[in-house]
Amino acid sequence: MTYLASARRTFTNQISALSYLQDSLDDNFSQACEKLIQCTGKVVVSGMGKSGHIGKKIAATLASTGTPAFFMHPGEANHGDFGMLSKDDVLIAISNSGETAEIVGLMPAVKRLGVVIIAITNKSQSSLSQFSDISLSLHVAKEACSLGLAPTTSTTATLVLGDAIAIALLEAKGFTAEDFAFSHPGGALGKRLLLKVEDVMVTGNEIPIIDVHSSLSDALLEMSSKGLGLTAITQNGRMAGVYSDGDLRRTLDKRVDVHQTTVEQVMTSGGISLSSSSLAIDALNLMQEKRINALIVTDAEQKPVGALSMHMLLRAGVV
Repeated sequence: MTYLASARRTFTNQISALSYLQDSLDDNFSQACEKLIQCTGKVVVSGMGKSGHIGKKIAATLASTGTPAFFMHPGEANHGDFGMLSKDDVLIAISNSGETAEIVGLMPAVKRLGVVIIAITNKSQSSLSQFSDISLSLHVAKEACSLGLAPTTSTTATLVLGDAIAIALLEAKGFTAEDFAFSHPGGALGKRLLLKVEDVMVTGNEIPIIDVHSSLSDALLEMSSKGLGLTAITQNGRMAGVYSDGDLRRTLDKRVDVHQTTVEQVMTSGGISLSSSSLAIDALNLMQEKRINALIVTDAEQKPVGALSMHMLLRAGVV
């Protein structure tokens, strides 16, 4: 048998099993989701061996999609970590055979605590199923492993079933992209959805500002000293325009006298600005759309309150 033939057989086996699992979902799945929605404590996921690895991922997915959850190792739980569990929790216990000693051994204590037990197993008549309040069957006929020994198709089915639970709960709770970002504040999505212009911009004396009646040479000095490639031009404290590197190139083409010319004569009136409460990702999109590398941040009265550059967005991880 070639490598490709073996790989395709594995794919076929797992796709077939997932298709059958999909068609086999019944009211037990809905009941399990209801118990999880109603949970006032944490969702605790437990499993041994490969089921444990899958359980960790299920717990992580639940936690990141609005359902507080963590993984409890059944072996450690039998030696003290059972204290992680409280009566308000729901336990998702995973065992392909439904007879895993470390998992089944926990069940009497879990029942005494009054915790709701949701079993994920491939054996509907197993000991774990008998202990559980709700049992979800994987319906896996055979593993992809040609020996029928290595957990392969069963672990894939467990993972997908866990994902299905997480997404069903996410949708039932109305979980949003912003909620997801709050669960991932350090990730790229979190920065894109949560970081605001005011979190990134420079303020105070670092803002390049010059009065509309100033000479062009003074404007160039202001641009050079602040290093953002532009300066805000103000009149009575409000934005009247901007003068940028692009404006400088156009000015030099006209061969004007930088000492005799006022910046008002060569500035771009109005200019591009945005509010400090805008999302940093919106600032990035605006810069890319207008093909500029920096802009001025203004308040409701069009007074400059900050300045923002592409480099600042890059340093903040927005780009």
